[in-house]
Amino acid sequence: MQLTRSLTLTDAVFVGLGSMIGAGVFAVFAPAAAAAGSALLVSLVIAGVIACCNALSSAWLAAKYPQSGGTYVYGRERLGRIWGDLAGWAFVLGKTASCAAMALTVGTYVGAPKPVAVAAIVALTVLNLTGVQKSALATRIIVIAVLLVLALTTVTARDAAAPADFLPSGILPAAALLFFAFAGYARIATLGEEVKEPQKTIPRAVVIALAITLVVYTVVALTALNALGSDLATKTLADVSPTWAPAIRVGACLAALGSLLSLQLGVSRTTLAMARDRRLPGFLADLRAAEIATGLAAVALVLAVDVTRAIVFSSFCVLLYYAIANASAWTLGKRVVPALGLVGCLTLAGAVLWQL
Repeated sequence: MQLTRSLTLTDAVFVGLGSMIGAGVFAVFAPAAAAAGSALLVSLVIAGVIACCNALSSAWLAAKYPQSGGTYVYGRERLGRIWGDLAGWAFVLGKTASCAAMALTVGTYVGAPKPVAVAAIVALTVLNLTGVQKSALATRIIVIAVLLVLALTTVTARDAAAPADFLPSGILPAAALLFFAFAGYARIATLGEEVKEPQKTIPRAVVIALAITLVVYTVVALTALNALGSDLATKTLADVSPTWAPAIRVGACLAALGSLLSLQLGVSRTTLAMARDRRLPGFLADLRAAEIATGLAAVALVLAVDVTRAIVFSSFCVLLYYAIANASAWTLGKRVVPALGLVGCLTLAGAVLWQL
Protein backbone atom coordinates (compact mmCIF):
# COMPACT_ATOMS: atom_id res chain seq x y z
CA MET A 1 0.00 0.00 0.00
CA GLN A 2 1.11 3.58 -0.68
CA LEU A 3 1.77 5.70 2.41
CA THR A 4 0.96 9.43 2.57
CA ARG A 5 3.68 12.05 3.23
CA SER A 6 1.94 14.02 5.98
CA LEU A 7 4.60 14.49 8.70
CA THR A 8 6.47 17.80 9.03
CA LEU A 9 9.90 18.46 10.55
CA THR A 10 8.27 19.25 13.89
CA ASP A 11 6.24 16.03 13.80
CA ALA A 12 9.37 13.99 13.05
CA VAL A 13 11.34 15.65 15.86
CA PHE A 14 8.60 14.89 18.36
CA VAL A 15 8.40 11.26 17.21
CA GLY A 16 12.12 10.95 18.00
CA LEU A 17 11.83 12.76 21.33
CA GLY A 18 8.87 10.63 22.34
CA SER A 19 10.92 7.49 21.74
CA MET A 20 14.07 8.62 23.54
CA ILE A 21 13.10 10.67 26.56
CA GLY A 22 10.56 8.23 27.98
CA ALA A 23 13.00 5.34 27.96
CA GLY A 24 16.05 7.22 29.15
CA VAL A 25 14.79 9.17 32.10
CA PHE A 26 12.36 6.72 33.64
CA ALA A 27 13.61 3.24 32.69
CA VAL A 28 17.40 2.91 32.54
CA PHE A 29 18.99 5.48 34.85
CA ALA A 30 18.60 3.27 37.94
CA PRO A 31 20.18 0.08 36.51
CA ALA A 32 22.91 2.17 34.87
CA ALA A 33 23.66 3.83 38.21
CA ALA A 34 23.75 0.41 39.88
CA ALA A 35 26.45 -0.64 37.41
CA ALA A 36 28.59 2.51 37.31
CA GLY A 37 27.72 4.66 40.33
CA SER A 38 28.78 8.26 39.76
CA ALA A 39 30.61 7.07 36.63
CA LEU A 40 27.10 7.13 35.14
CA LEU A 41 28.01 10.52 33.66
CA VAL A 42 30.99 9.00 31.82
CA SER A 43 28.74 6.23 30.53
CA LEU A 44 26.24 8.84 29.38
CA VAL A 45 28.92 10.62 27.36
CA ILE A 46 30.07 7.36 25.75
CA ALA A 47 26.51 6.37 24.85
CA GLY A 48 25.85 9.87 23.56
CA VAL A 49 28.93 9.91 21.32
CA ILE A 50 28.04 6.55 19.80
CA ALA A 51 24.46 7.69 19.37
CA CYS A 52 25.68 10.82 17.56
CA CYS A 53 27.68 8.68 15.15
CA ASN A 54 24.70 6.43 14.57
CA ALA A 55 22.45 9.45 14.08
CA LEU A 56 24.69 10.92 11.40
CA SER A 57 25.08 7.59 9.62
CA SER A 58 21.33 7.02 9.77
CA ALA A 59 20.62 10.54 8.51
CA TRP A 60 22.94 10.17 5.50
CA LEU A 61 21.38 6.84 4.63
CA ALA A 62 17.80 8.05 5.19
CA ALA A 63 18.39 11.00 2.86
CA LYS A 64 19.49 8.59 0.12
CA TYR A 65 16.79 5.97 0.81
CA PRO A 66 13.70 7.87 2.08
CA GLN A 67 11.44 4.85 2.48
CA SER A 68 10.02 2.80 5.32
CA GLY A 69 12.33 0.17 6.79
CA GLY A 70 15.36 2.06 8.10
CA THR A 71 18.56 0.01 8.30
CA TYR A 72 16.76 -3.02 6.89
CA VAL A 73 16.64 -1.09 3.61
CA TYR A 74 20.13 0.43 4.00
CA GLY A 75 21.80 -2.91 4.72
CA ARG A 76 20.03 -4.58 1.81
CA GLU A 77 20.95 -1.82 -0.66
CA ARG A 78 24.54 -1.19 0.50
CA LEU A 79 25.77 -4.52 1.90
CA GLY A 80 23.53 -7.23 0.49
CA ARG A 81 20.38 -9.15 1.29
CA ILE A 82 21.72 -11.11 4.26
CA TRP A 83 22.80 -7.94 6.10
CA GLY A 84 19.49 -6.26 5.41
CA ASP A 85 17.64 -9.29 6.76
CA LEU A 86 19.85 -9.35 9.87
CA ALA A 87 19.20 -5.64 10.48
CA GLY A 88 15.48 -6.11 9.97
CA TRP A 89 15.24 -8.99 12.42
CA ALA A 90 17.45 -7.20 14.96
CA PHE A 91 15.19 -4.16 14.77
CA VAL A 92 11.91 -6.05 14.95
CA LEU A 93 13.04 -8.27 17.85
CA GLY A 94 14.89 -5.53 19.74
CA LYS A 95 12.19 -2.92 19.40
CA THR A 96 9.40 -5.33 20.20
CA ALA A 97 11.32 -5.94 23.44
CA SER A 98 11.50 -2.15 23.85
CA CYS A 99 7.71 -1.98 23.48
CA ALA A 100 7.41 -4.52 26.27
CA ALA A 101 9.87 -2.58 28.46
CA MET A 102 8.01 0.70 28.03
CA ALA A 103 4.63 -0.92 28.68
CA LEU A 104 6.02 -2.56 31.83
CA THR A 105 7.43 0.81 32.93
CA VAL A 106 3.94 2.27 32.78
CA GLY A 107 2.61 -0.68 34.76
CA THR A 108 5.36 -0.38 37.37
CA TYR A 109 4.62 3.27 38.08
CA VAL A 110 0.89 2.55 38.27
CA GLY A 111 1.47 -0.43 40.56
CA ALA A 112 0.17 -3.28 38.41
CA PRO A 113 2.95 -4.03 35.91
CA LYS A 114 1.60 -6.74 33.64
CA PRO A 115 -2.16 -5.97 33.49
CA VAL A 116 -1.53 -2.27 32.87
CA ALA A 117 1.22 -3.04 30.36
CA VAL A 118 -1.10 -5.22 28.30
CA ALA A 119 -3.83 -2.58 28.42
CA ALA A 120 -1.40 0.13 27.29
CA ILE A 121 -0.23 -1.88 24.28
CA VAL A 122 -3.80 -2.64 23.21
CA ALA A 123 -4.87 1.01 23.57
CA LEU A 124 -1.95 2.39 21.57
CA THR A 125 -2.31 -0.24 18.87
CA VAL A 126 -5.88 0.99 18.39
CA LEU A 127 -4.60 4.59 18.26
CA ASN A 128 -2.01 3.67 15.60
CA LEU A 129 -4.75 2.08 13.52
CA THR A 130 -6.49 5.47 13.31
CA GLY A 131 -3.55 6.97 11.37
CA VAL A 132 0.04 8.18 11.82
CA GLN A 133 -0.93 11.87 11.90
CA LYS A 134 -3.07 11.38 15.01
CA SER A 135 -0.30 9.29 16.58
CA ALA A 136 2.25 12.05 15.89
CA LEU A 137 -0.06 14.63 17.49
CA ALA A 138 -0.47 12.47 20.59
CA THR A 139 3.30 12.06 20.81
CA ARG A 140 3.81 15.84 20.64
CA ILE A 141 1.40 16.44 23.52
CA ILE A 142 3.04 13.74 25.64
CA VAL A 143 6.58 15.05 25.05
CA ILE A 144 5.65 18.60 26.05
CA ALA A 145 4.01 17.35 29.26
CA VAL A 146 7.03 15.19 30.14
CA LEU A 147 9.51 18.02 29.57
CA LEU A 148 7.48 20.23 31.90
CA VAL A 149 7.52 17.51 34.58
CA LEU A 150 11.29 17.08 34.21
CA ALA A 151 11.81 20.83 34.53
CA LEU A 152 9.73 20.80 37.72
CA THR A 153 11.80 17.86 39.03
CA THR A 154 15.13 19.62 38.54
CA VAL A 155 13.91 22.86 40.11
CA THR A 156 12.39 21.20 43.20
CA ALA A 157 15.02 18.47 43.80
CA ARG A 158 15.73 17.67 47.43
CA ASP A 159 18.99 18.48 49.23
CA ALA A 160 22.22 16.78 48.18
CA ALA A 161 22.86 13.22 49.32
CA ALA A 162 26.15 11.41 49.91
CA PRO A 163 27.86 10.97 46.53
CA ALA A 164 27.74 7.60 44.80
CA ASP A 165 30.90 5.55 44.36
CA PHE A 166 32.78 5.83 41.08
CA LEU A 167 32.74 2.32 39.56
CA PRO A 168 34.97 2.23 36.46
CA SER A 169 34.33 -1.47 35.79
CA GLY A 170 30.69 -0.68 35.19
CA ILE A 171 31.20 2.15 32.71
CA LEU A 172 30.74 0.11 29.51
CA PRO A 173 27.82 -2.02 30.78
CA ALA A 174 26.10 1.17 31.95
CA ALA A 175 26.79 2.82 28.59
CA ALA A 176 25.21 -0.18 26.85
CA LEU A 177 22.09 0.22 28.99
CA LEU A 178 21.98 3.97 28.44
CA PHE A 179 22.29 3.45 24.70
CA PHE A 180 18.79 1.97 24.90
CA ALA A 181 17.65 5.47 25.80
CA PHE A 182 19.18 7.11 22.72
CA ALA A 183 17.91 4.70 20.09
CA GLY A 184 14.60 6.47 19.48
CA TYR A 185 15.81 8.64 16.62
CA ALA A 186 15.63 5.56 14.39
CA ARG A 187 11.87 5.95 14.48
CA ILE A 188 12.32 9.05 12.33
CA ALA A 189 14.13 7.12 9.62
CA THR A 190 11.57 4.30 9.60
CA LEU A 191 8.89 6.88 8.77
CA GLY A 192 10.68 7.75 5.53
CA GLU A 193 7.62 7.29 3.33
CA GLU A 194 5.41 9.47 5.53
CA VAL A 195 7.67 12.54 5.98
CA LYS A 196 7.46 15.59 3.75
CA GLU A 197 10.72 16.38 1.84
CA PRO A 198 12.51 13.39 3.47
CA GLN A 199 15.96 14.24 2.04
CA LYS A 200 15.98 17.46 4.07
CA THR A 201 13.58 16.68 6.90
CA ILE A 202 14.98 13.37 8.16
CA PRO A 203 18.63 14.47 8.75
CA ARG A 204 17.50 17.69 10.42
CA ALA A 205 14.96 15.92 12.62
CA VAL A 206 17.52 13.33 13.74
CA VAL A 207 20.11 15.94 14.75
CA ILE A 208 17.59 18.22 16.50
CA ALA A 209 15.92 15.40 18.45
CA LEU A 210 19.25 13.93 19.58
CA ALA A 211 20.66 17.32 20.65
CA ILE A 212 17.59 18.10 22.77
CA THR A 213 17.71 14.63 24.33
CA LEU A 214 21.40 14.92 25.21
CA VAL A 215 20.77 18.18 27.06
CA VAL A 216 17.78 16.76 28.94
CA TYR A 217 19.64 13.58 29.94
CA THR A 218 22.66 15.47 31.21
CA VAL A 219 20.61 17.84 33.36
CA VAL A 220 18.47 15.04 34.79
CA ALA A 221 21.47 12.79 35.49
CA LEU A 222 23.29 15.54 37.37
CA THR A 223 20.16 16.40 39.36
CA ALA A 224 19.41 12.76 40.25
CA LEU A 225 22.99 11.97 41.30
CA ASN A 226 23.14 15.11 43.42
CA ALA A 227 19.80 14.42 45.11
CA LEU A 228 20.01 10.65 45.59
CA GLY A 229 23.69 9.70 45.38
CA SER A 230 24.15 5.95 45.66
CA ASP A 231 20.40 5.53 46.29
CA LEU A 232 19.73 6.28 42.61
CA ALA A 233 20.50 2.61 41.93
CA THR A 234 17.44 1.48 43.88
CA LYS A 235 15.03 4.40 43.60
CA THR A 236 13.08 6.16 40.87
CA LEU A 237 13.11 9.71 39.63
CA ALA A 238 10.02 10.38 41.74
CA ASP A 239 12.31 10.20 44.80
CA VAL A 240 14.35 13.16 43.57
CA SER A 241 11.51 15.50 44.58
CA PRO A 242 9.24 13.82 47.18
CA THR A 243 6.88 16.80 47.28
CA TRP A 244 6.08 16.45 43.61
CA ALA A 245 6.36 12.64 43.43
CA PRO A 246 2.74 12.09 42.26
CA ALA A 247 3.21 14.51 39.35
CA ILE A 248 6.52 12.86 38.46
CA ARG A 249 4.86 9.44 38.43
CA VAL A 250 2.24 10.76 36.04
CA GLY A 251 5.04 12.18 33.90
CA ALA A 252 6.79 8.80 33.92
CA CYS A 253 3.67 7.09 32.65
CA LEU A 254 3.19 9.70 29.93
CA ALA A 255 6.83 9.43 28.89
CA ALA A 256 6.71 5.65 28.64
CA LEU A 257 3.43 5.82 26.73
CA GLY A 258 4.95 8.30 24.28
CA SER A 259 7.93 6.03 23.79
CA LEU A 260 5.68 3.00 23.34
CA LEU A 261 3.60 4.84 20.78
CA SER A 262 6.61 5.77 18.66
CA LEU A 263 8.18 2.32 19.05
CA GLN A 264 5.06 0.62 17.75
CA LEU A 265 5.07 2.97 14.75
CA GLY A 266 8.66 2.04 13.91
CA VAL A 267 8.35 -1.72 14.39
CA SER A 268 5.17 -1.96 12.31
CA ARG A 269 6.75 -0.09 9.41
CA THR A 270 9.89 -2.22 9.38
CA THR A 271 7.62 -5.28 9.46
CA LEU A 272 5.73 -3.79 6.52
CA ALA A 273 8.95 -3.27 4.54
CA MET A 274 10.17 -6.83 5.22
CA ALA A 275 6.80 -8.29 4.22
CA ARG A 276 6.90 -6.35 0.96
CA ASP A 277 10.19 -8.08 0.21
CA ARG A 278 8.78 -11.51 1.17
CA ARG A 279 11.03 -11.78 4.21
CA LEU A 280 7.91 -12.03 6.39
CA PRO A 281 4.43 -13.43 5.62
CA GLY A 282 2.73 -11.50 2.83
CA PHE A 283 -0.33 -10.45 4.84
CA LEU A 284 1.97 -8.18 6.91
CA ALA A 285 2.50 -5.98 3.83
CA ASP A 286 -0.78 -4.37 4.90
CA LEU A 287 0.04 -1.67 7.46
CA ARG A 288 -2.94 -2.48 9.67
CA ALA A 289 -1.97 -6.13 9.84
CA ALA A 290 1.63 -5.17 10.68
CA GLU A 291 0.46 -2.89 13.49
CA ILE A 292 -1.80 -5.57 14.97
CA ALA A 293 0.96 -8.19 14.77
CA THR A 294 3.38 -5.80 16.50
CA GLY A 295 0.93 -5.27 19.34
CA LEU A 296 0.33 -9.00 19.81
CA ALA A 297 4.06 -9.76 19.89
CA ALA A 298 4.65 -7.03 22.48
CA VAL A 299 1.84 -8.42 24.66
CA ALA A 300 3.42 -11.89 24.49
CA LEU A 301 6.77 -10.48 25.69
CA VAL A 302 5.12 -8.54 28.51
CA LEU A 303 3.66 -11.79 29.79
CA ALA A 304 6.99 -13.62 29.49
CA VAL A 305 9.72 -11.28 30.83
CA ASP A 306 10.41 -8.48 33.32
CA VAL A 307 11.43 -4.93 32.45
CA THR A 308 15.18 -5.40 33.04
CA ARG A 309 15.42 -8.45 30.77
CA ALA A 310 13.45 -6.63 28.11
CA ILE A 311 15.85 -3.67 28.21
CA VAL A 312 18.98 -5.84 28.09
CA PHE A 313 17.75 -7.89 25.13
CA SER A 314 16.60 -4.78 23.32
CA SER A 315 19.96 -3.04 23.82
CA PHE A 316 21.88 -5.98 22.39
CA CYS A 317 19.67 -6.26 19.29
CA VAL A 318 19.62 -2.51 18.65
CA LEU A 319 23.41 -2.24 18.93
CA LEU A 320 23.72 -4.91 16.22
CA TYR A 321 21.19 -3.00 14.13
CA TYR A 322 23.22 0.20 14.32
CA ALA A 323 26.47 -1.62 13.64
CA ILE A 324 24.96 -2.55 10.26
CA ALA A 325 23.79 1.04 9.77
CA ASN A 326 27.34 2.33 10.28
CA ALA A 327 28.79 -0.31 7.98
CA SER A 328 26.24 0.73 5.36
CA ALA A 329 27.16 4.41 5.75
CA TRP A 330 30.83 3.51 5.23
CA THR A 331 29.98 2.46 1.68
CA LEU A 332 28.67 5.97 0.95
CA GLY A 333 32.23 7.28 1.15
CA LYS A 334 32.01 8.38 4.78
CA ARG A 335 34.82 7.15 6.97
CA VAL A 336 35.51 8.50 10.49
CA VAL A 337 31.97 8.73 11.85
CA PRO A 338 30.75 5.32 10.61
CA ALA A 339 33.97 3.66 11.77
CA LEU A 340 33.66 5.13 15.26
CA GLY A 341 30.00 4.19 15.41
CA LEU A 342 30.65 0.62 14.23
CA VAL A 343 33.44 -0.01 16.77
CA GLY A 344 31.38 1.60 19.51
CA CYS A 345 28.28 -0.48 18.80
CA LEU A 346 30.20 -3.75 18.71
CA THR A 347 32.05 -2.86 21.93
CA LEU A 348 28.84 -2.06 23.82
CA ALA A 349 27.13 -5.16 22.41
CA GLY A 350 29.95 -7.22 23.89
CA ALA A 351 29.63 -5.38 27.22
CA VAL A 352 25.91 -6.15 27.47
CA LEU A 353 26.27 -9.86 26.64
CA TRP A 354 27.01 -10.81 30.26
CA GLN A 355 23.58 -9.50 31.28
CA LEU A 356 21.64 -11.69 28.82
